[in-house]
Amino acid sequence: MKYNEISHFGHPQHKLKFEYTTDPFKCDGCKEVGIGSSYKCNTCDYDLHMHCALPSPSISHPFYTKCSFQFLARPPGNTPRYCNACEKDVTGFVYHCKSCGYDLHPCCAKLPMVLDDGEVKLYLYRKVSESCHRCGRKGRSWSYRSACKKYNLHVACVKEMLVETWHDLNVGRGSYSTGSSTRKLETRIPSLKGTLQTRHHSKSKGKVQKCCEMAGLALQFVISAVLGDPTTLIAGVVGSLMSK
Repeated sequence: MKYNEISHFGHPQHKLKFEYTTDPFKCDGCKEVGIGSSYKCNTCDYDLHMHCALPSPSISHPFYTKCSFQFLARPPGNTPRYCNACEKDVTGFVYHCKSCGYDLHPCCAKLPMVLDDGEVKLYLYRKVSESCHRCGRKGRSWSYRSACKKYNLHVACVKEMLVETWHDLNVGRGSYSTGSSTRKLETRIPSLKGTLQTRHHSKSKGKVQKCCEMAGLALQFVISAVLGDPTTLIAGVVGSLMSK
């Protein structure tokens, strides 16, 4: 459910207004990068993912059928914790299972089990036996895998790509709010082109190009989902900004 304006415990001094942005932002709740639907205080430059702005008190997940995850404003305890979906540090809002000790970032907890735009269909797996197109390794974090089983992307790898290319968000959050944000992002959106050409050097040029195109579409949708807004519109925005 979407509200145009909400009050939030994380920012009680002002109400947050719904905003749809094609510029990346750093969520002040979970501390992860976001894009698309969000709630924002323009006075204080405070941003939240939809999942962080309107969290569920508790959730279950098909990958952990015996767990009950409770929403927490901060990680429990004093020891460093990591997300069991993407293996990245948990430093803000989190879904935590007290009995098992598992943790999930809010956006990771709400990752769609299936991403489908009619042309590309990707399924979320806890583990896959095939190697990732980004890192070449098996196992590791949750992965999105195509219906044809040819394309695999670790959720962790997608997040690493975002951290590498959008590191400016951590030091200057206003740097992408200008009208030139699209131009600045053109060389910062992750691309699998080089990786795929290296991994498929034995194939013909035509097959490599087709493989890159299909994996590029897969990457667009996985990035959109990881950023908290797995919609065709946002996937199109990400695709238009991807390096050629």
